[in-house]
Amino acid sequence: MSKTIYTIVITGVTKGLGRALAEQYIKLGHLVIGCGRNVNSIESLSNSYPENTDFQVVDISDQKQVCFWAKDVLNKFGAPDFLLNNAGIINKNAALWDVPEQEFSDVININVKGVYNTIKEFVPNMIRIGKGTVVNFSSGWGRSASPEVAPYCTSKWAIEGLSKSLAQDLPEGMVSVALNPGVIDTNMLRSCWDANAAMYEKPESWAKRVAPFILNISQKDNGASLTAP
Repeated sequence: MSKTIYTIVITGVTKGLGRALAEQYIKLGHLVIGCGRNVNSIESLSNSYPENTDFQVVDISDQKQVCFWAKDVLNKFGAPDFLLNNAGIINKNAALWDVPEQEFSDVININVKGVYNTIKEFVPNMIRIGKGTVVNFSSGWGRSASPEVAPYCTSKWAIEGLSKSLAQDLPEGMVSVALNPGVIDTNMLRSCWDANAAMYEKPESWAKRVAPFILNISQKDNGASLTAP
C-alpha cells in the first residue's frame, strides 16, 4: 500500500519546532514548503534539502510579503494539505507596563497578524479544493497565564479564539485547530527560563512524535484545542 504524500506549509522553519518539523516531514517523504526571516538559515535549509522542498525568506507580519510568497507557492504546488502556523516570538521577561510599545506590537504582529496573513492567502485556495487542515500553534500560555509574559499570553489566547472561529467559518471537509506543542527546549523557552529549559525535551525528538500526530488530525477535531502528545 503506497503512502500518502502531503504538501505541508510551515511558517518559522529556520529554528526550533518549525525546523524540527520540517526536517522530520522531509525524512518522511512529504513536500515541505517553509518560510522564515533569517536569510542564512533559509539558504542553509535549501542547500541541505534541495529535493521536494521550497524555502523562502518571508516576514509573515508583512501582508504584502505573505501575498507574494503564497502566490508563488500556489502557482508551483497548488493548495497545501496542511498549513502549520508555527512562527512566533516572545517578549523579554518584564511586567506588562515595562514592555516597550514596539515590542508589544512585534509580538502581536507576528503571533496573531502573521497567522491571519497566511490564512488569508492560503485558505481560500484550500476551500476551492474542498480539503485542508490549518494548525495554529498555541501554547500552555494560551490557556493559562504567568507574570512577565503578558504580550505572549495575549497573542496565544488570541490564537485559541481565532482557531475556534475559523473552524466555524470553514466548510465541511476542512479543519482548524489550536495546538499546544508542550514545553520544549527551544531558544524561546531559554529566553524565559534560562538554563532550566535544558531539563525539557529537544525539538528533534519532539518532532518525531508530533509530526505523525499532526497528520492524523481529522474532521472530528475541528475547532478543538489540542495538546501534542
